[in-house]
Amino acid sequence: MCSMQAGILHADLDAFYASVEQRDRPELRGRAMAVGGGVILAASYEARAFGVRTAMNIRAARALCPHLISVAPRMEAYTEASRAVFAIFDDTTPLVEPISVDEAFLDVAGMRRLAGPPDLIAQHLRERVAAEVGLAISVGVARTKFLAKVASGVCKPDGLLVVDPTREMEFLHPLPVQRLWGVGAKTAEKLRGYGITTVGEVATLEPGRLSNLVGKAAGGHLHALAHNRDPRPVVSGKRRSSIGSQQALGPKRRSFADHEATLLGLVDRVARRLRAGERVGRTVTLRFRFGDFVRDTRSHTLAEATASTSTFFDAAHDLLVARKAEIAGRGLTLLGFTISNLSSATAVQLALTFDKRDRPELDRTLDSVRDRFGSSSIGRATLLGRSTGLSVPLLPDPGTGSAVTGFR
Repeated sequence: MCSMQAGILHADLDAFYASVEQRDRPELRGRAMAVGGGVILAASYEARAFGVRTAMNIRAARALCPHLISVAPRMEAYTEASRAVFAIFDDTTPLVEPISVDEAFLDVAGMRRLAGPPDLIAQHLRERVAAEVGLAISVGVARTKFLAKVASGVCKPDGLLVVDPTREMEFLHPLPVQRLWGVGAKTAEKLRGYGITTVGEVATLEPGRLSNLVGKAAGGHLHALAHNRDPRPVVSGKRRSSIGSQQALGPKRRSFADHEATLLGLVDRVARRLRAGERVGRTVTLRFRFGDFVRDTRSHTLAEATASTSTFFDAAHDLLVARKAEIAGRGLTLLGFTISNLSSATAVQLALTFDKRDRPELDRTLDSVRDRFGSSSIGRATLLGRSTGLSVPLLPDPGTGSAVTGFR
């Protein structure tokens, strides 16, 4: 059961990628700008005022905001900023649950005697992030993880909002239904058709009635959240259940060989991250977004857990080949690769292999060279002369367990 104390913080960096660029480039401050080329990875709040949003095509963004400035992403800079912010989180409380590269839950309920009440801890955290990292961060403080996340979203940008446990429904119920986890555009439209537009209106529905409208599982989930029933604790030290990366390809038609090269680059990058975490995985998943914007996924589970780049690529390549005719007909605008069903490399008895392609010593050698001289210091001959495009890490969604991007 959750305590009646508002002791959970949800800390979320504001427009993360765009804010790092504005921090490092004074000429971009106060300007409508976005990070990305063919697809927007992050937009400044000045650009958002014109309707520019993450994952929007750059041409559509410029139609809304003709004076939009776009800059190429610098993933190393974002990683460095993320690490600096998480160091502050870890220095604030030992109970930190990362959600993505730019947000986390923190449990500070037991820190009152050491650091003061949660609202004061949240304010000090915001001040440290601004002073030490140069970024604005919004923090919601509430009794549950769900409500803390809602609060941080409501107070953005650069805000702090504490939800009094005695006034939770007064805060939550007037909000639009989109504030409930799991309510996207389609679900909101469906509910709107029944005259339901606020969280309070969802809360007044009987669970059976709500399940009839949106499905049994979703109905129970939304009914619980509308009454702020979220017993999940902040879990520190939780390891990812999946790891992945995806690349936006843009509207231009590409050859199948180009898609194979893109896939190889994604597999190479993700497998390296997997080995760095001393983990192995069994399930390979490809994510597709076709030219007509329809999305789809295909998965394959290996017989044995592994961290081998070549083994992962072989499995992923088979999935890609199976969609070759469809890709040729519909086009492909995004390709993603994820490894799941993860476990510790030290806890798995790996089978002996006689496959010459499965060479862990080669993977380890390439990893050590890149660690010492940079990720671009050595690469696959297949990728020479090819654009790496815009690639972003994928992280597990805390609410659903499915993968989400680090877009901000």
